[in-house]
Amino acid sequence: MKLSVIIPVYNEAESIKIILKRVQDQNLAHEIVVVDDGSKDGTRDILKELDGKGGVRVILHEQNKGKGAAVRTGMGAALGDVLIIQDADLEYDPRDIPSLLQPIEEGVADVVYGSRFLGRARRVTMFWHQVANQMLTFMTNLLYNTILTDMETGYKVFRREVLNGMILRANSFDFEPEFTAKILKRKFRIFEVPITFNPREYSEGKKIKLHDAFEAVWTLLKYRFVE
Repeated sequence: MKLSVIIPVYNEAESIKIILKRVQDQNLAHEIVVVDDGSKDGTRDILKELDGKGGVRVILHEQNKGKGAAVRTGMGAALGDVLIIQDADLEYDPRDIPSLLQPIEEGVADVVYGSRFLGRARRVTMFWHQVANQMLTFMTNLLYNTILTDMETGYKVFRREVLNGMILRANSFDFEPEFTAKILKRKFRIFEVPITFNPREYSEGKKIKLHDAFEAVWTLLKYRFVE
């Protein structure tokens, strides 16, 4: 099994070397596809130095298009049999990757979500952000008749075949509900695995905003009833 780790990046000069080292330390990735989404803080200069080293392959967006666009670019370029999305901001710990891969390796899952709400260690912060996540997850379960605990998780792992025939359009943080809606409608086998979580606050560079929650609601409704 060849694993492609897709890392969307936007203005992460302080963390990009750290996250790449942490992924490489797992010795599991066949390749690490880093998609820089128009960074302006020096991230691109760092990535140019790292391109081609330790399995890292860098793709540059000339302008900022959004996380969803960066993830879609990474998906299109990835060569692995299994793909995992890894944020660059250190909120998600690559030491969880082996447990995320296990259900796929055992042949019981097509898709694995890393859940922040299944009991593993996490930083205590941002109450209303958690409430919004749980409300969006409840809405997903209600609309699509499922029992997810964390629809909005950034840790998503899946077999390449899951993407066959799937058209993804999301450019921003609406990637999470769009991808979830489409795999649920296609009846893929989904497992959830508990992960650790160290969330940033907005003062530390967190990018998702309140309006993204409303966009997620619309996305869940749209793909439930329209496509």
